[in-house]
Amino acid sequence: MTEREDQDEVRLRTIAREWGRIGVLGFGGPPAHILLLRRLCVEQRGWLTGAEFEDGIATTNLLPGPASTQLAIFTAWRLRGPVGAVVGGVCFIVPGLLLILALSALFLAADPPRWVLGAAAGAGAGVPAVALQAATTLVPGSLTRAGRAPAARTRWVLYALAGAVAAILTGPWLVLVLLAAGLAEVVVRGRAAPTGPGVRRPALPPLPLAAAVPALGGLGAVAWVAFKVGALSYGGGFVIIPLMQSDAVHRYHWMTDGQFLNAVALGQVTPGPVVQTVAAVGYAAAGLAGGLLAAGVAFAPSFLFVILGAAHFDRIRVDRRVQDFLTGAGPAVIGAIAGSTVPLAASLGAGWQWVLLAAALLWLVAARRGAVTALLAAGTLGALAVTAGLPLT
Repeated sequence: MTEREDQDEVRLRTIAREWGRIGVLGFGGPPAHILLLRRLCVEQRGWLTGAEFEDGIATTNLLPGPASTQLAIFTAWRLRGPVGAVVGGVCFIVPGLLLILALSALFLAADPPRWVLGAAAGAGAGVPAVALQAATTLVPGSLTRAGRAPAARTRWVLYALAGAVAAILTGPWLVLVLLAAGLAEVVVRGRAAPTGPGVRRPALPPLPLAAAVPALGGLGAVAWVAFKVGALSYGGGFVIIPLMQSDAVHRYHWMTDGQFLNAVALGQVTPGPVVQTVAAVGYAAAGLAGGLLAAGVAFAPSFLFVILGAAHFDRIRVDRRVQDFLTGAGPAVIGAIAGSTVPLAASLGAGWQWVLLAAALLWLVAARRGAVTALLAAGTLGALAVTAGLPLT
């Protein structure tokens, strides 16, 4: 570890260069982003102590939205305040955004080559397995947070089941189930908490806007869907997949189910968070302008949460009711992510896609290997399958 540098001397161009480099190299989702940010900020440059960095992870995980993106914004904020947060966050996001827009132009073209369609169908076949893997990796931490008491474990199971059913059946109303689970746990644990004049009773976590979709069209609809993605994605990007699929496919008809699978796959194989998927949805709705608008609106809440709230992160992190809310919402999120595999798998049309899905499940869930390699391999096999004459549907 190098000698700790004076944070006042960190130039904006340094932040732009280093956060942009992480944005280019950040394949593999949040674990890769956290590793690269820690290596830069703690081990190589000494801008933050290990404890400060871990506190940043803990607090950004309490916020709705893509946690690793918020961590990138927060670490840049620690160095140069709001301006640093904007520069660091934008440079972290833009490389993956440009790549996903370029791939969207290829994969969502009106008449793409047949091998491109095969690659998209192959990668899309692996997406339900990626979602299931994402859910299973969250289970141990969520159970630890809930505690070992039988009543708490029973509530955990009920919240998870509610989230799974909601993801399968309710589409954009899923977020209300997540909020209900969190608030239910606040009430249950609040009754058991000590009371008295010396006990501080923090305010309830602020509730986001309801998930009801207004009668919007065109770019207004794109902006509204993107806002929900950015502001309501408790527990990570995958939880907003049912919401996005309901709006993009069934409400506004911007994409087919198969194209939506392709969009999720693109969000996985490009650097940056899975929330980047919203740029592909925006592109399908309104071309390049729609993709840029969707990305801008979806990431705006993350910048606002950090820039306006970072000075209060210490209080948020130790707020008992915030912790209780996440104890209830967490298993509902896990259930929702797992439940999203049902509508995603139902979108598969060709028999060979189910073979690829089974192989991806073995690779990701049983062998616990990486999502990027699984989707790239599935895409390659899909292109070969279609080139060999197998049908797309």
